[in-house]
Amino acid sequence: MDNIPIYVFLFFAFFIFLSSFFTVKQQTSVIVERFGKFQSIRHAGLQLKIPVVDKIAGRINLKIQQLDVIIETKTKENVFVKMKVSVQFKVIQTNVFDAFYKLEYPHDQITSYVFDVVRAEVPKLKLDDVFERKDDIAIAVKRELNEAMTTYGYDIINTLITDIDPDPQVKNAMNRINAADREKSAAEYEAEAQRIRIVAKAKAEAESKRLQGQGIADQRREIARGLVESVDVLNRVGINSQEASALIVVTQHYDTLQAIGADTNSNLILLPNSPQAGSDMLNNMVASFTASNQVGEAMKNAKKRAPKESFDRPDYHKLSENKPDEDTPPAPPENKV
Repeated sequence: MDNIPIYVFLFFAFFIFLSSFFTVKQQTSVIVERFGKFQSIRHAGLQLKIPVVDKIAGRINLKIQQLDVIIETKTKENVFVKMKVSVQFKVIQTNVFDAFYKLEYPHDQITSYVFDVVRAEVPKLKLDDVFERKDDIAIAVKRELNEAMTTYGYDIINTLITDIDPDPQVKNAMNRINAADREKSAAEYEAEAQRIRIVAKAKAEAESKRLQGQGIADQRREIARGLVESVDVLNRVGINSQEASALIVVTQHYDTLQAIGADTNSNLILLPNSPQAGSDMLNNMVASFTASNQVGEAMKNAKKRAPKESFDRPDYHKLSENKPDEDTPPAPPENKV
């Protein structure tokens, strides 16, 4: 029984001995105080302190931390938006004392500065400019935070505006505007495509008509050449031009009748279809051409005789004699006594 106090004393001595040692994790700093007064800053590794006299006042995380701040503010056109600002910061290793003793709640301090800067910058901008110039707002927040937090031992690594959320009605209106603009662009593109198709179709039709006309002209030219050759051949055997033309017309007339009769589903009727039809047609054409030539010759002769007849008229010479000469000056008046 007398050995019990010794065991108790040894137990407490061993406990106090173990409490003299402590470890510090990587990227962490420990504040050691002695009787409530700052004693030292301990870094990563196994550390020693005086039991009962020294105590660990706190641990400071040296890693980069992120604080997300949600802010509701309004723009220049009185549109309310919610913005999410992410602040990445860390404690400066050489200023651990300031970070621990000067600020009790660093997150609240950073949040206050973010609110102050954002609510000073965003009301100057329109809603569209807020989306376009969010990087400028982030830079302004970072600049203001660095100036304020450096004195407290904090380094602002970066500030990011990760979300801009306008009022739902405003978002719906923006979506409708965007949809209307896209529909307008689509209509313009469709109209342009339709115009291109119409122009291309018109060009194709024009080219088709041109080639068709060229083909018809070539066909008629070859027919005329064939007719000339046929007339020459008939003339060589003693058939004059009129008889040869009549023979060709009759032959073409019967060829046309044969072509019509070869098609069983044809509804074409050729009038007149008598054997004399071709000859009558040729006679009428020859008579028309002859009469036209005679009328043309008569008109040419009339034009040639008209100036000569007007010059030979007696009244023309009288007018010429009585007309004063423009180059001869008028005679002076006679003096009467």
